[in-house]
Amino acid sequence: MRSLTSFALFCALSAAACAGTPTPPASGDATAEAPPTAEAPEINLVGNRFRPLSYDEMTDAQKTMVNNILAGPRRGGLGGPFNVMLRSPEMGDLAQEFGAHVRFNASIPASIREMAIIMTARHWTAHYEWYAHKNAALAAGLNPAIVEAIAAGRRPEGMSADEEVLYDFCRELLEDHRVSDETFEAAVETFGERGVVDVVGTVGYYGLVSMLLNVDEYPLPDGAEPELEPLAE
Repeated sequence: MRSLTSFALFCALSAAACAGTPTPPASGDATAEAPPTAEAPEINLVGNRFRPLSYDEMTDAQKTMVNNILAGPRRGGLGGPFNVMLRSPEMGDLAQEFGAHVRFNASIPASIREMAIIMTARHWTAHYEWYAHKNAALAAGLNPAIVEAIAAGRRPEGMSADEEVLYDFCRELLEDHRVSDETFEAAVETFGERGVVDVVGTVGYYGLVSMLLNVDEYPLPDGAEPELEPLAE
């Protein structure tokens, strides 16, 4: 009888000990500790009519676009049109990828590319686009006198042969919305067929950027003043 009582006491003590030991949560248990989440990137978007967005308030599609830009060749730069593009993030993501190709992988030389960009900015009187790419054009080696003439809406003097071809091609494309046979043949001879398409792509993409910036009335950085006067009709 005493052995049965001792056995019962042992079982009761064992059950109490087990009840006091927490059971590890299963992997699918809602009480399991969640893994740490990555910090939101600092994006510092700028806008005017389109309010600058914060990363935390973005939709998944908007975050995908931002993450793709940050992972791309722009070195994390999110200034310019991207705050506007985020309002249509699927389109914006395609556009930013196209823009990255135009800027960093096109077949035309950097100075020629930047000359096409500032001619496009001048055509649209896009102040921020001019501000950003005037500096890029000078850094790429474009003659300051050419930059000044384009800003004033004049044909530059003292251009090299390839700059003259580029100027004629972009001027006709922007003003006449087509190019003559003579201008086309000179461009193909100078830049090749791929180069001609890259020039058209550059003008097209930065035309889109200029329109987006103008619709937003995108601000210049503090201390910067507009450099472009309206072109005469």
